[in-house]
Amino acid sequence: MSPFLPIPPLHRAAILAIAILLGGCTLPLPDKPVRTTPFDLGPAPAQATAGAATGAPLAFERIDAPLALDGTAFVYRLLYADGSQQPRPYALARWSMPPPQLLAQRLRQALAAHHPVLEAGSGLAALELRVEMDEFAQFYATPTSSEGVARLRVTATTARGQPPRLLGQRTFQARQSAPTPDAAGGAQALREASDQLVREVVDWVGTLAIAR
Repeated sequence: MSPFLPIPPLHRAAILAIAILLGGCTLPLPDKPVRTTPFDLGPAPAQATAGAATGAPLAFERIDAPLALDGTAFVYRLLYADGSQQPRPYALARWSMPPPQLLAQRLRQALAAHHPVLEAGSGLAALELRVEMDEFAQFYATPTSSEGVARLRVTATTARGQPPRLLGQRTFQARQSAPTPDAAGGAQALREASDQLVREVVDWVGTLAIAR
């Protein structure tokens, strides 16, 4: 058959199909989907869960936080770039639960080692704790140097009698250096900062004058 003669329609369809198949063999395969790595605060320290709950009973339910911290985004800030004014989420890292929930779980375990922890409004607690999270992020001073920063404001009031009486209010802040300039290093730093905050809050509650 002369190369200049028209190709019958059926032959053209067959040739086109073969060309598509051969062309598909040379196309790169799609990349595997990249999964986001979840982080948490790890197991609680042994000293935070052991002991007899002989202190005054207290009510504590949750940690309140602004909307920016009340999700699973793993937030970092670039001090060297914008003075930390802009919180940025890691694209491929997140928390397994919102940080207020992770830290509330940690704090509740530590408090329960020293005090019976009850529901608010039960009428059995001697004091009530209100805890607010103001900061929970990884701060980069340089591209290769960062630290985990966590800050809580704790208010203690009497849980019996009306109106409630203020027993004390204090802001706690912890800063811990990250071993590596990435999300894994930030998670370790924030875990250590969280443990420091928990110890300080528990110690402070123990100094309050509480009528049993």
